[in-house]
Amino acid sequence: MTRIPIEANPYIENFDILEKTEFAKDPPWFRSLRKAAISHFAEKGFPTTREEEWRFTSVSSIATASFKPVPANRKDLFASGKIEPFLFGLKECARLVFVNGLYCEMLSQMPPRLPSRVRVENLARVLEESPDLVEGHLARYAPYGNNGFSALNTAFIRDGAYVFLPRGAEIEGFVHLLFVGDRNEALANVRNLIVAERGSRVAIVESFVSLEDSAHFTNTVTEIQVAGDASVDHYKIQNESSRAFHIGTTEVNVGKDSRFSSFSLSAGSRLARNNLNVCLDAPGGECALYGLYLLSGSQHIDNHTMITHAKPYCNSREFYKGIVDEKSRAVFNGRVVVVKDAQKTDARQTNKNLLLSDAAHVNAKPQLEIFADDVKCTHGATVGQLDEEALFYFKSRGIGEGAARALITYGFAKEVVARVPVEPIRLHLDRLVLRKLKQEGKGGEEM
Repeated sequence: MTRIPIEANPYIENFDILEKTEFAKDPPWFRSLRKAAISHFAEKGFPTTREEEWRFTSVSSIATASFKPVPANRKDLFASGKIEPFLFGLKECARLVFVNGLYCEMLSQMPPRLPSRVRVENLARVLEESPDLVEGHLARYAPYGNNGFSALNTAFIRDGAYVFLPRGAEIEGFVHLLFVGDRNEALANVRNLIVAERGSRVAIVESFVSLEDSAHFTNTVTEIQVAGDASVDHYKIQNESSRAFHIGTTEVNVGKDSRFSSFSLSAGSRLARNNLNVCLDAPGGECALYGLYLLSGSQHIDNHTMITHAKPYCNSREFYKGIVDEKSRAVFNGRVVVVKDAQKTDARQTNKNLLLSDAAHVNAKPQLEIFADDVKCTHGATVGQLDEEALFYFKSRGIGEGAARALITYGFAKEVVARVPVEPIRLHLDRLVLRKLKQEGKGGEEM
């Protein structure tokens, strides 16, 4: 790995400034955590294509840019109507809004009632008023030792969401975390912590959007603890500007007889990388990961997932699809690890990609690493173009080629979107996919 010289690294310089000002009020354990993380980042730097995990994704455009955190006393505000298109058509739900990485109370809202002891707050407030609530969780599920971006995020933690559900609690509907970027060169280090205690239920939606065609950098880490017999549904929608950069890491720990499901949609950004790591850490745990990525122009979107079957009698399902057009490039790396003695594991993984241009490119790498002997594991990946027979079928019935291509492409994507059980979210995703396909010129005549 190529080390970034400390004296030439603006991130190190920014940290030194913030440590003496904004970070000076942090409790001792938090300051120590920051220092350890920035030291690791200073030593290791950003990953390079020499590393196997980053072989197909160069982050040099991020490493050489001058992204800076927005000053704490400067919050860019705008009329609430500007976020209406991103609210799923719902007026009343638990919603936290962050602008360039900082919490915006004016745009956020809470429902009239939340179950007793449930907390949905911005992380900065919790760290200031009740840091003991997060001390045992923060950086426990998302270690920064093997990820330069997680180290950078940990060093610069300023805000994000804190969602806590006590034993047996359930939040009706879902919690919406909306992250808005609208400033050039803004660095948003977003940190989310979600803790679901035994028997609790919650659905979380993370939306990342841009109001302008700005070149900003979102570096986000979400830590999720799913205790025994709990259930967490997690949705991530990344649709930032075509000049933005997005690096997202989600680390999940799944307990005994508990369930975690994930849906990821990536449609925006010049460069995006999604790291999703799930550890099935007790018998009876289950996870289901679904994803869809839509690329055009010269976009680069990289999805890296890892499911670790650390204990026996756990099930996992993974189903990702990609639509890749023009000169864009997609990367999918799905890794399933079954450790020794994790018997009776049932793991299935599928990745399918549709190329709409001769210049489009996909690197797909499904991986199985099995160290137990009584398991059922399958995986597979396909990369192909539009079915000529299907095109001929539509055209022979009077449907123009443009509309035929659009119908086939939409149907390919719909198979993943249809798996979203929450209707407002599913309808929003459906509209987003349709809009993306039309913008890319694949719609032709009306479908």
